[in-house]
This record gives sequence, structure tokens and C-alpha cells, in this order.
Amino acid sequence: MATATITAGAVPAPAMPAVPTTISTRRLIAFLAMVFGMFMAILDIQIVSASLAEIQAGLSASSDEIPWVQTAYLIAEVVMIPLSGFLSRMLSTRVLFAGAAAGFTAASALAATATNIDQMIVYRAIQGFIGGGMIPSVFAAAFTIFPPSRRAMVSPMIGLVATLAPTIGPTVGGYISHALSWHWLFLINVVPGILVTAATWSLIDFDKPNLGLFSKFDWWGLAGMAAFLGCMEYVLEEGPNHDWLQEQAVFICAIIMVVGAVLFFWRAFTAEEPIVDLRAFTNVNFAFGSLFSFVIGIGLYGLTYLYPVFLGRIRGYDSLMIGEALFVSGLAMFVTAPISGILSSKMDLRVMMMIGLLGFAAGTWWMTHLTADWDFYELLIPQILRGCSMMLCMVPINNIALGTLPPDRLKNASGLFNLTRNLGGAVGLAVINTVLIDRSAFHYARLAEHVEWGSAAAQQKLQNMTLDFQQTPGLDATKAAISKLSGMAHQQASLLSFMDVFTMLTALFAIMAVFTMVISKPAPPAGGGGGGH
Repeated sequence: MATATITAGAVPAPAMPAVPTTISTRRLIAFLAMVFGMFMAILDIQIVSASLAEIQAGLSASSDEIPWVQTAYLIAEVVMIPLSGFLSRMLSTRVLFAGAAAGFTAASALAATATNIDQMIVYRAIQGFIGGGMIPSVFAAAFTIFPPSRRAMVSPMIGLVATLAPTIGPTVGGYISHALSWHWLFLINVVPGILVTAATWSLIDFDKPNLGLFSKFDWWGLAGMAAFLGCMEYVLEEGPNHDWLQEQAVFICAIIMVVGAVLFFWRAFTAEEPIVDLRAFTNVNFAFGSLFSFVIGIGLYGLTYLYPVFLGRIRGYDSLMIGEALFVSGLAMFVTAPISGILSSKMDLRVMMMIGLLGFAAGTWWMTHLTADWDFYELLIPQILRGCSMMLCMVPINNIALGTLPPDRLKNASGLFNLTRNLGGAVGLAVINTVLIDRSAFHYARLAEHVEWGSAAAQQKLQNMTLDFQQTPGLDATKAAISKLSGMAHQQASLLSFMDVFTMLTALFAIMAVFTMVISKPAPPAGGGGGGH
């Protein structure tokens, strides 16, 4: 069996021993512990999103300060994800992952003890930075320790965790903060975190450290990358709400981002051991896989954001009601994961990905017919389409991007691959927020032209509403009627802006579905973890 495998992968022979033909129980348990650690790290991005109001009240924070509970985590995590490839080679997967799990657990416990917003932001940044080291390690391990014949089982598992965790984050967070208190959003990580740390420290034996890399550590490259990615995340998060470069902090961060980008890319191409090895992009499949991962990030984080905003802003739902309305997507992902694993070994991955992207497009197109009365049942089919499509896309994208890389490039590449998904989410959210704000103002201006004193329909509506309000004693009926009419126009403008965003996403996913035809057919899994293009 071993001989046959070596013969089949004759060209990249030196790399082949890293991909075994079987996997031991010890390694399987270690891998499952790693997957659970990754689940906690990704879940914590979104777990606070539905409970920010409770955290704000508990810490006496202002409405401007409280978004930083999420932003600090994202900025720190987005810096660590690409850095983890270098650290994993230098320290070994065992030291990096167990250290990341221990640090994440400690930072979670600290976040639960925060008494003011400044402490919380610092603890969340530590939590995001250290926790970010766990995410790419799982992707690299999956393609290093499992034989290609088993990837149909492993890829759906990590795909499910990477997509399910942010989707159910607001639901889980809503339940925890309602049932217990916001402190438990962080305390819930402590016991599982200790178990993951112990399991990974004692069981991981995939690779050996290369401490000689420390002397070649590119500090300038790290500084450039941190400035570039950290400031980019901040600009994308804050830009839409502050008219982009009109806000001084956004403007300064944009300048630092550009300087950081120049320094980072210069070091990436000239340093002896760059912090991030960009050569992985010379593998055509990896480059295309990363592009699709970027688009999936837009779909994953964009829709996880849009549905709760619609239900909160238009329907007036609280966090628990939003969580209950949105659990369908997570359920659909869970059900589709094993099916997508089976399909990935029997079907052309490009066709599978095209079906997934067209399913996404169908779900967002359905949402373009939105009304203010839409509730759980109207959102049911779009959510099922979203959940099923996410898994149909994730599995082939993982296999296309990472399945043809040699094992020595996997650690860096999996960091870059995960980074593209997070950046897709950040760019997607910035564009979505900007479109929502700009189009809402545009639609309100158009509607206001029709709801003016010269309009007979508007006058009639105003008169009827004034008569209704006159039944309430002590109320200025005319003012109340004008206020209600204005509110109706604002709500309608907001709805129309949501429809514009869903139309835009439909076009994006439909175009990307056509784009799958451009990819060359990926090598079948039996071909091993060979050397790419």
C-alpha cells in the first residue's frame, strides 16, 4: 500500500512521507481537540454581537466605545492568522496550539472579570490575537496528517466548524446572556479551554520545532503586517459609520495601512524567511481557492450581519428572538455537512461549488422581495438555501485551495487561506454598511418627494392619521401624525436599501458561479498531496 502511494506521487517524492496512508487513534483525538479549539476561537468573534447592549450596561460604556469589544478581537485575530504559519514552523504545531489554547482560555477568564470598557478591550484583543493561532493550524493539520482518501470525511468537519461557529454565535450568545449574564459569554470557554490545552499538549506529535528560525524572524515584516492588516480592519469597520476619510482617526489609519502594506510586501519578497510566504499564490488552485474563500467570507459574515440587523431594525426583535429566528441556517449546515463530504468524493468539485454559489444567489434573490412583515416563515427558505449552499461551497474550496500544496507549504498557506475568508468578511461588511447608509438616504429623499404637501395621497393619509390620534387625550395629533408618516418613510427607505444589498449579493454570487468554469479540474484525492501547478 505504501509503495503504491509513493509511486502514484512520484514527482513530489520528498514531501510524501508527511502524508500517511492511515491515521492513529492518538492523532485523531488530537485533531478533534484542535477542531474544538478552533470552534471556540471562531465562535467568540460573534458570540458577543447579540449581547453588546448587556455588556455596555454592565461596563457603563458609551455607544461609541462598545463596538470595540468586537473590533479589538477582529483586529488582533486578523494579524495572528497569517503569522501562525511561521510560528508553527518555528515552535511546532504542539507548542503553538497548546499555547494558543491556554492563552485564549486565560484571556477569556480575564474578560469575564473586566470592570470597565478599557480592560475589556485589552482582554478581547489578547483573546483574539492568541486565539487566532488555533484556526489555521487545524486546516494545515487536516491536510498533513490525514491520507487523501480520508479528506472527504475531514474537510466537511473543518468546513462546518469554520462556518457554523460564526452563524450560531449570536444565537448562543443571546441564550447565554439571557439565561445567566454576559460574564458567562467568556467563562463558558474556561473548562473546555483547559481540556483542549491538556489534550493538544499531550497528544500532538505531527511535527518538530525549528528554533533556528527565531534568529531569522522578520520583525520589520511583522510590524508592516500588523500595521497593514490591523489598520485595514479598523478602516473597514469604522469607515462606513464615519463617512470614511472625513473622520480623522479613519484617515490616519488609512495612511498607516498604506505605509504598512508597502513595508510588508517589500519584506515578503526580500526577507530570507518572510513572516508570510506569498509563494503559495503561484499555485493556481490555491490562488483561485483563496479568491472563492474571500467571496464565501462576504456571504458568511455579510448574511450573519444582515439578517439580525433587518429583524432588529425593521421587526424590533431582541437578541433572543433574533437567535431563535436564525437557528435554521445552522441546522441546514449541520445536515448538509456529511452530504457535502460524500458528494466531494463522487462529483467534480467545480460543479459542486457552482451549485453552492447558485444556491447562495437564489437565497439572496429571494430576499430582494422583502417586506416589513417578513418573519420566521418568510425567512425560512432563504436561510435553508444559505446554510446548505455554505457547506456545498466550503468543502470543495478547502480541497481545491489546500489539497494540491506540498506539506512544507501548508502551514503558511492555511494562514493565508483563512485570512482571505476573514478579509472577505471585513470588506463585505464595510461595503454592505456603506450601501445600507447611502441607499437608505437616497430612497428616503425619493420617498420624501412623494410625501409632501402638494401630494393628495399624502394629505389624505396624514388627515386620517391625525383623526386617529385625536382619540388620544393630551396628544398633539398633527405632530404625532407627521412623526408617524416620517417613520413610515424611513422604514420603507431602510427596506429598499436592504433589497439593494441583497440584489448586489445575488449578482456577486451568480458571477462567481460562472467563474468556477475558469478553474482547471482539481487533481482527484487519490493523487496525494502533491506539488501543485
